Formats: sequence, C-alpha cells, structure tokens
Amino acid sequence: MSLVVTDLCKRYGDTPVFAHVSLQVDSGEFVAIVGESGVGKSTLLNCLAGLDRWDSGSVVHDGVDIGAQDEEQRALWRRRHLGFVFQAFHVLPHLDVAQNVALPLLLLGQPDQARVAAMLEAVGLAGLGARLPQQLSGGQLQRVAIARALVHQPKLLLADEPTGNLDPATAARVMDLLTAQCRAHRASLVLVTHSQAAAARADRVLQLTAAGIAP
Repeated sequence: MSLVVTDLCKRYGDTPVFAHVSLQVDSGEFVAIVGESGVGKSTLLNCLAGLDRWDSGSVVHDGVDIGAQDEEQRALWRRRHLGFVFQAFHVLPHLDVAQNVALPLLLLGQPDQARVAAMLEAVGLAGLGARLPQQLSGGQLQRVAIARALVHQPKLLLADEPTGNLDPATAARVMDLLTAQCRAHRASLVLVTHSQAAAARADRVLQLTAAGIAP
C-alpha cells in the first residue's frame, strides 16, 4: 500500500485551510500529523479518506486517484481498503458492541462472527460483545472504534485524535493497541494528534501549517 499526496490545497470559500501539502506513506508505516488547532488537520484526514473534496492537488492510494472517482466509487473504495478511527467514537447506540464491530464486514457482504470475536479479544473486549455502547467507558468505546476500523483488515488506517478524550493511562493503552494491530496487519497508519506522547510513537512526525507540511 502506498499513499501519495501531491500539492493538496483546500479552501472554504475564499479562506484557505491548507495549501501545498505533499506527503507519502508506505506500507506498514506510522505517520503522525501535528499542528496548531484550526490548521486543518482533521480536514486533511477527511480529504485522505475521500470524505471531503479539495480544490487542487491529488490523493492517490495504490495507484488509484481518489479525486477522479465519483461518490459511489469512493464509498466502495473506503469500504474495502480504509479504516477510520474518529475522536468521538461514532459507534451506533442501537447496536451492541459485536454488531458495531461487524459493520464493515456486513457492508462487504462477508459476515464473519469468528473474526469479530477474535478482534474483540485482541482489543481486550472479549465477553462484552452483547453490551450496548452506553454501558461502556470512554476507553472501551475507543477500543470498539479501533476494532471496527481494523476488522476488515484495511490497507490504510486513519485516526483523528484517538486519545483526545481519554486519561493518560487509557490513552497509552489505546496507542499500544492501535500500533500493535497496525503492525500485525501491515496497515499504514496516519494519525492526527495534539498529544506528544502519541506522536512520539510514530515512525515520522509531520507538522501541518497553512503553508504546507514538513518534518
């Protein structure tokens, strides 16, 4: 898997969010993106996922130009190749833990209870599959989000402040889990964070500013 971003620019109306962002992420590499609040880190992550449009530049995953795809093609690409861990978890409250984790497999038409159970065990949630999200702690909910993002073994994992709502000890455990699972599946990880502790675990740290991105 390779992610190649070339001269990416994004504006809201006449207001630039970021410009001239170029980066490459190789298979199995963990890259952290840091920067001041409001500089567009989450927006950049959404562009990498094809969730947001950009104004110029390109985002290419494994030779596939995401910007050249229509909405349906990008949705299918995300379903097959992408995992996304949101800061706010975004678990579905009316589904139990196992059902939340199973969603990516169901969308692919590949239900696999054994894989879901193995993923729950890997993230330390074995035996909690029947619980509803409101019965879990913040740290447990983040682990559900990670399990859901990884259960279909995506080539690329994007994580938006995955430890932002957690206490330091729980944050460290979540980062242990995230990095271990990515290494195990050779998934490339791009993580947006304000946490120096989280960024310190990355293979590379890039600084995003309005003018671009740099080591």
